[in-house]
Amino acid sequence: MSGASALTSPGDGSQTQTWNRPGRPASTVGSWLPDGPLGESLAAGLARVESALHTAVASDHEFVAEAAAHLMTAGGKRFRPVLALLAAQLGDAESAEVTSAAVVCELTHLATLYHDDVMDEAAVRRGAASANSRWSNSIAILTGDFLFARASDLLADLGPEAVRIQARTFERLVTGQIRETVGPAAGEDPIEHHLSVLADKTGSLVATSARFGATFAGVAPAVVEDLTAYAEEVGVAFQLSDDLIDIVSESGTSGKSPGTDLREGIATLPVLLVLAGDDPAEARLRELVAGPITDDALHAEALALLRASASLARATEVLDSYADRARARLGSVPDGEVREALSALCDYVVTRSA
Repeated sequence: MSGASALTSPGDGSQTQTWNRPGRPASTVGSWLPDGPLGESLAAGLARVESALHTAVASDHEFVAEAAAHLMTAGGKRFRPVLALLAAQLGDAESAEVTSAAVVCELTHLATLYHDDVMDEAAVRRGAASANSRWSNSIAILTGDFLFARASDLLADLGPEAVRIQARTFERLVTGQIRETVGPAAGEDPIEHHLSVLADKTGSLVATSARFGATFAGVAPAVVEDLTAYAEEVGVAFQLSDDLIDIVSESGTSGKSPGTDLREGIATLPVLLVLAGDDPAEARLRELVAGPITDDALHAEALALLRASASLARATEVLDSYADRARARLGSVPDGEVREALSALCDYVVTRSA
């Protein structure tokens, strides 16, 4: 699937109607989730993860507990726990260590969101007031640190190798954030820089989620490695699709208004392709997207031009390529429902609308 039409705008409600059908996991990652025994197993696993998350963010101090639970209770896709649990289906999916590892990855993700909102000066997260706007930057930063601490506490019980993997993952998360903040070095291709930042900031933790789920379920090492590589590609694809949804969505179902990145001057892949190109048809668009667009009329013009642009189509082709690369990593995964679900996820990331 390629071209700008690969991402569809929301509106018919067809996906929402299938997300919470009986036998499906309680997650909003879409209609690719399987029915039947596999779906029931994932649903049970997610219920265990959700219960453990509530325990992990609890505190004897009322305000700490409220702040720590703020983003968790606001909802979310639980994408990383779902991948951990799905990878674990190739082994002992009910292992207590699988649940703990999935919780570690989700707590780490949640902690980064608190910090991201401070850096981005975000007012909204998941359709609710961000922690920094509700309380303060200091509270948001410290709450993120609190969640990192709770994740580390759980991680200690999973052994030194898990601690090492998580530390290296966290190093990539931080390195990616620093590289994004600083921007590409002199002579570095901005597009390659952007994609490598996404691999660090998003792909690394998604990859670790699959690695942990498979490892603690006792899956064969060769399969663990392939699942890890698969998940990193899927993680980058998921972030790319998020960025494209910000452009093509008409109703802001992602929790922010369409074109928010344009308004804030955040150069996602389609904009980088516009800026790197010399297509005369995109000359006006290049002029508009050179920085933040705060004027409503100019913002509407830029968004309309970007939606119709060849650069958006090219960005969608890049998204397709990551999904294809992820699917190609499944060579050692045994045929069956789990492999089919992993492959279906590759399709989902290029067609989802929220």
